[in-house]
Amino acid sequence: MTDGPRPRRRSDAFDPLPPWVGPATTAIHGARRPERNAGATTPPIFQTSNFRYPAEFSDAPDADSTRIYTRYTNPTNEVAAELIRRLEGAEAAAVFASGMGAIASTLLTFLSAGDEVVALSDLYGGTLELLHSLLPRFGIAVRWVPPHFDGDPTHFLGPKSRVLILESPTNPTLRVVDLEAWARAADAVGAHVVVDNTFATPINQNPLRWGADVVVHSASKYLGGHSDIIGGAVAGPEELVARIQASARVLGPSMDPFAGFLLTRGIRTLPLRVARQNENGRRIAEALRGHPRVERVHYPGFGDPAQEEIARRQMSGRGGMVGVVVRGGHEGARRFLHGLKLVQVAASLGGVESLASLPKETSHAGLSDEELAARGIAPGLVRISLGIEETDDLLRDITEALDGSATASPPPL
Repeated sequence: MTDGPRPRRRSDAFDPLPPWVGPATTAIHGARRPERNAGATTPPIFQTSNFRYPAEFSDAPDADSTRIYTRYTNPTNEVAAELIRRLEGAEAAAVFASGMGAIASTLLTFLSAGDEVVALSDLYGGTLELLHSLLPRFGIAVRWVPPHFDGDPTHFLGPKSRVLILESPTNPTLRVVDLEAWARAADAVGAHVVVDNTFATPINQNPLRWGADVVVHSASKYLGGHSDIIGGAVAGPEELVARIQASARVLGPSMDPFAGFLLTRGIRTLPLRVARQNENGRRIAEALRGHPRVERVHYPGFGDPAQEEIARRQMSGRGGMVGVVVRGGHEGARRFLHGLKLVQVAASLGGVESLASLPKETSHAGLSDEELAARGIAPGLVRISLGIEETDDLLRDITEALDGSATASPPPL
């Protein structure tokens, strides 16, 4: 049984760009091929499951011989993948039906029974569930790095380690991880380094530059940017991405072409949105640090010289995520949420609208109180995803909700 046609993701499938263009220009012009789109400047939606066979095939060595079935690839989705490839500085990229589809396909490509995956404990709840509940059923061991560990990474990687998975900034406490140090430790034992770059986005951070082998994204978040799609992405060396795609063709997490079209539309404004979200995040994190109803503010690099040094070195912007520990514990946090007028209470992030949620009840609801405490997820922690609204409007909304959180009685969520 063969793997089927090998999808192309190299830049020669699209019009070249001058080497001097920046991310905003790349996001607009990075996937042009108008000769295949009837001259349209906006890539169309190829809403089809099938492609005529064998008209899409040729023996020519430069032929794009990839299209049989949209579960394999689709021209609409290729455009989104190419933009992600260029923005991450990768050889290849692919898109998936969800971020978890991208993560699961990647891990199942690199791991077999008897192997070990090394995982930082500060991960998204869905990734934690995959590592806790699913992989051990197939004979794959998980070695957990203690929460907030900042020592020598070599202590956790051994001869059976095949994958190291981490994210930076972490979800939801927004700690930054020294990607270069962990990549060196993984390289020493031949383990693949997988970095979830969802929170940072390729605008603020490029993990491949710091030694990662594969970058994964929940494209539902910042890449799509409008809270109207579910999607995922993988970027990295062409050989590794091709292997992941071969697994995905069997597992089936294929992105729908309409979602691919919306993802491309979202990516075109990604640099502008992230610039505004960076500014909103910085100003609101600084303003809330002295509020009497706030015990602690989580923000990349905040209040820790070592964290600040890492963030300054590997990030060009700190992002639009802010964690606020509200006084009064869980009930105080719920009172704060119910006092918000502009910021909506919802579990996702990365859209143009600002959202707030309690990790204890959403992204990390599967963890015990002890596990939450070990990860620094306080009962009163509220995760705020700042959108692109006026900063002063958001600050007033959040401040007034905090002011009222001391005495207000919250209705049931």
